[in-house]
Amino acid sequence: MTQANSGFTQYKVEEYYIQDEPFYIPQSDEIDIFTAAYNEQIPILLKGPTGTGKTRFVEYMAWRLSSGVNGARPKHGSANGIPLVTVACHEDLTASDLVGRYLIDADGTRWIDGPLTRAVKAGGICYLDEIVEARKDTTVIIHSLTDHRRMLTIDKLGEVIEAADGFLMVISYNPGYQSATKDLKHSTRQRFIALEFSFPTPEIEREIIIHESGCDEQTAIQLAKLGEKVRNLGDFGLSEGASTRVLIYAGRLINEGVAPRRAAQVAVTWGITDDVQLQRSIDEVATSIFP
Repeated sequence: MTQANSGFTQYKVEEYYIQDEPFYIPQSDEIDIFTAAYNEQIPILLKGPTGTGKTRFVEYMAWRLSSGVNGARPKHGSANGIPLVTVACHEDLTASDLVGRYLIDADGTRWIDGPLTRAVKAGGICYLDEIVEARKDTTVIIHSLTDHRRMLTIDKLGEVIEAADGFLMVISYNPGYQSATKDLKHSTRQRFIALEFSFPTPEIEREIIIHESGCDEQTAIQLAKLGEKVRNLGDFGLSEGASTRVLIYAGRLINEGVAPRRAAQVAVTWGITDDVQLQRSIDEVATSIFP
């Protein structure tokens, strides 16, 4: 195999830049940890329930590191910024989907780089969302990118590509969905540092709901309270609590004139469970908050 090294100037990925600042409120020191890991080229694992801001956090960090907030510049990356290449993993995701493949068009056969290869060449952040959903033989290809080698092997081209200076691998998964068949292998997870995400405090969640839905403060307070109480139903068989996302949806519906209890029902109650008994319990909580 031959070794190749393509820098950002040879490989343009303008569509992967985060142009505008994503709205994000930190809950702890995750911004500092991510920045330190990026500067030291340490792969990052984000874990936590659905709707706790993992994807938004990665988008915010790509923007923050690119924009040089407070005059700070990262050690790595291009002066043009840091592209973010996001892949939503699923059970049919193959190595070719990530690395690339040959395609046939009117001009003949040509090679098309996959999203992982693009991020490696451009020196960007590659974010594999819900990594445990991908096939085990697919995730193995990231191993050589998450240790001292920082290399990507493309068997079909007979090439080994050295990751550009700013490249960083970030993956995420929801521990609540772990099972014997869908778990992160130790040989994979111990290549990453881990940041744990949980639901925000009611105060932070209120601010998020106001900003993202445009609802008034009182409605946001009520929705945040609803989210907190619904999450406490985990002891009664609710496998996944109400995410901040569904609370935002409820706020948006209320803004459009939908009655608060009805908005809570279609966005929260029916959105997170099909169990009739749990639905009844959630509706009762919503009724107590939105009389």
